[in-house]
This record gives sequence, C-alpha cells and structure tokens, in this order.
Amino acid sequence: MADATASDPRRTPLHAEHVGLGATFTPFGGWEMPLRYGGELAEHRAVREAAGLFDLSHMGELRATGPDAGRFLNTALVGDLAGVGVGRAKYTLLVDDDGGIVDDLIGYRLADDEFLLVPNAGNAAAVAEALRERAGGLDVELADETSTTALIAVQGPAAEGVVAGLAADRAAVEGMRYYRAAPATVAGIDVLLARTGYTGEDGFELYAPAERAVELWRALLAAGEAAGLAPAGLAARDSLRLEAGMPLHGNELGRDVNPYEAGLGGVVALGKPEPFVGRDALERLAEAGPARVLVGLVGAGRRAARAGYAVHAAGADAEAAAIGAVTSGMPSPTLGHPVALAFVAPEHAEPGTAVEVDLRGRREPFEVVDPPFYRRPKRRAD
Repeated sequence: MADATASDPRRTPLHAEHVGLGATFTPFGGWEMPLRYGGELAEHRAVREAAGLFDLSHMGELRATGPDAGRFLNTALVGDLAGVGVGRAKYTLLVDDDGGIVDDLIGYRLADDEFLLVPNAGNAAAVAEALRERAGGLDVELADETSTTALIAVQGPAAEGVVAGLAADRAAVEGMRYYRAAPATVAGIDVLLARTGYTGEDGFELYAPAERAVELWRALLAAGEAAGLAPAGLAARDSLRLEAGMPLHGNELGRDVNPYEAGLGGVVALGKPEPFVGRDALERLAEAGPARVLVGLVGAGRRAARAGYAVHAAGADAEAAAIGAVTSGMPSPTLGHPVALAFVAPEHAEPGTAVEVDLRGRREPFEVVDPPFYRRPKRRAD
C-alpha cells in the first residue's frame, strides 16, 4: 500500500479498481477511500436486498503471538480474549487509565497462542503503540500487518451464496456461524474468512495478501453480478451501520466516553483474573452509573437530526438547558424516517420518552428507542 508522501493519505491495493468504477473519494482515517461509486442510496439498498462489496483495507491488522498472548490481551483490553475459543471472534475495547475508549476492535483467536486484532483505521498506530507499551514482561510478539493485508467485505442476504460459490470448501462457508473465523480458499486465494460485519446484515470479511487483492475483488464482483451485488463506499457503510445501531469511533466512541455511557458495559470483563489497564476506573464508573446514556431517536417528521444537534426535553422552554446531543443522524433509507444516536441524561433515556431536537433553530419531535432501528430476518447462520 503506497504513500505518495508522508503527508498524503494512504491508498489501498484496490485504489485503481475504485477509480475504474468511477468512485468519488474522501479522506478517512489517514486513507483515501471510496465514498460512493454512483448513488449511496442504491448502494445501501443493494446491501439490504442483495449484497455489497466493500474495500476495508484501511482497517488495521495486528497479530499477537506467543505463549503469553492470551494473558497479554487480557491485561491490555477490557474483554476476556483468553477465554475465547480458537476460531471465534470477540468485540472488545482498548481504554485508557480513566476508562475512556481509545478504540473498539475485533479480536480473532486463530490458535492457542495466536490472535488477530482489527482496530479502526485512524487508531491503528495508537492501538499498536499502546499494546506494545502494555506487553512488558510477557512472552508475546506483536506484528503490524496492515500494509501487507487487504480486507474485503461482502455484506447482505446474498453474501453467503457469493462467497460459497467461489470457495474450495462450499460447505465450510455455509456452515460458518456468526462471529467465527477460519482459513479458507476463495477464488483460488488463501484467506482468513470471518463472519462478522458492520451493516446489520449477514456477511463475510476476507483477509488476503495485499498482492492478491485485485484478483479477489474482481472475482467477487463477477460472482455476485447475477445476484445484484454492487460495490459500496463509506457513505453506504455509515447509513447501514447507523440503521443497525452500531457505534462509530469519533461519533459515539472516544476518549471522552466510557463503556457504560456507550451501552457497552457488557463488553467489560471486570471478573477476569488479570488486572487490566483502566480496571479501577471502570469499577468506579460501573458502581456510580453513567452520567449520560447513548440512545436511539426516531423522528416523527421528515427532517433529520445531525451530529452535534442539541436534544431537549419535550415541551421545555427556550431557556432550559439541553439534556443531550446527537452523535449520528440521517434519514433511514430502509425505514423511511429519520433516525439518530444521541447521548442524553439518564432520566430521559427510557424508551418511549418524547424529546425534541433543535434542527437549526427549530425544535422537532423525536422519540427515544432502543437501537438497533433495523433488524434483519433471522437466518440459519445466526
């Protein structure tokens, strides 16, 4: 993955493919990424109705190996990675000493002494640095494989058929359960195949050598054409993840947010035997309860709430202080009405609570709901 200069955004191994498909690009997390190829609504609908093909090669890949790998991750992260079985994945968090979220990431256990961690693009370097600092005295090696790894995702109800049709072992793809990962051969390319996702749909992630990325991308694109698969950019990825109620680092998550505020208290394994960074702070925060709560909002009208807009109690007078703020919001392409995520005071967080969002000087009615806003039909892989 080449850099033009140190200050220019990085490009994934698939950049020329995106150019050829007519993509519009945007800087994201230090990378130049496809925002859309044509219309983001069409890309969104393709994922909900058929399948979307995403280039996620900007995400970080960090491999931890060694006899102490599991214990190391249990001291560095809030979750119990040492308790995860081989071939399974776990969503977890890296926090600072005060319990603030440095990043959210997925960890895959590939062997008893081997894990793959996938941090967000803009945080990959910070996560790698923090992990190295936390590895002192343990028999573990940490390798940054971001530059040599391509990550392609196929998401949507047709995803299984597309990937399985190219796999050397079709039954293994069809039999893979959610939040699992295993080596596979797809389109003649050896990959790590995972079944996770960030769209609210069924789907797969394929971790492949960077030099085989174009070959794999083209094979998936061709195999999915008859099923309605379409390349999809970051705009569709954002609207899909919002409908699914999934937090985004920089919007819902950051160093000024702790797991209990973000509704991620269940990710924190306070009972694991290993002491971990941020544990004391998180124990205090768990006992005190959150000062604000991340909730979903559904609009009664057509105007969408956007990040930063103030949330007010319903009927509050103009001088009353806001009770919270929107972190993400847009009209839902699937549901046909505005949806948003927002932090609000706990006393206004009960589902069904009526609130108002200040939409550039005019307050519009919204209702508090439990995310996700969209739930896909249950399928066998669940």
